[in-house]
Amino acid sequence: MPRGRYSLHDPYDGTPLGDEHFQCAPGASGWRYTARTTAPDGTPTGSVDLTIDHLGRPVRLELHAAGWQVRGAALEGVTWVRSDPEGTTAREGNARAQGFTGTSPAFLVATTRLLTPPPAPSPQRLRLVALAHPVLAPRTLDQAWTRTGEDAHEADTGVLRVTNYQVSDLETGEQHPVHIAGDVVLAAPGVELEELDTPPNSLDT
Repeated sequence: MPRGRYSLHDPYDGTPLGDEHFQCAPGASGWRYTARTTAPDGTPTGSVDLTIDHLGRPVRLELHAAGWQVRGAALEGVTWVRSDPEGTTAREGNARAQGFTGTSPAFLVATTRLLTPPPAPSPQRLRLVALAHPVLAPRTLDQAWTRTGEDAHEADTGVLRVTNYQVSDLETGEQHPVHIAGDVVLAAPGVELEELDTPPNSLDT
C-alpha cells in the first residue's frame, strides 16, 4: 500500500497550494485512494476518499475542502450531492459523464482506468465532471487523452515503469503532459510527487 506526499501548486504561476498526504491500494472491487490535504503552513484543509471499480467508474467519492463537501458515484452517468459549509443546503447534480476530476492526483489515476487499453484508438475522448477548489463547484468538461509512450524512472524505491499521456482540453485546446507509474502520479500540471515509501501498485489488467 503506497503512502506518500504530493506537493500541489498553481499550474500557471507556481504558487504553492499545499500538500496531499495519501495512501492507495487495489482491492477486490477496484482501487481506493484516501488523503488529507494541508495548506503550505501545514494547516489541515480537507480530505479525499475515492473508490473506483475495475473499469475506472467511481463507486464512491467524498471530498472535503474549505468546509464544503461533495459525495458522488456512478449513477446514470455520475451523480453527486454538494453541501455548503453551514450544512443548511445540499444540492444534487447529475451529468452524462464517465467520471470526476479535480485537484487531487487521484483523479488522474482514476481517469486512466477509464481508457480502453492499447491498441485502442488514440486519442480517446472522455466527459468528466470537474470539482473546482476551494468550493468544489462542479463543471462538466471534455478531454482527449493520448498515450504517448512509456519509459523508466529511477526512484528511491527502485526503477518505475512510467506511462506518459498528453491531455487536451477540448474546449480551450490547452494541452499538458501527465506521467503515471502504476497508481502513483509522478508529475502533472500543478502536481509533484515528493515522497513515496513503497513502489506503486500495478493496475494493469
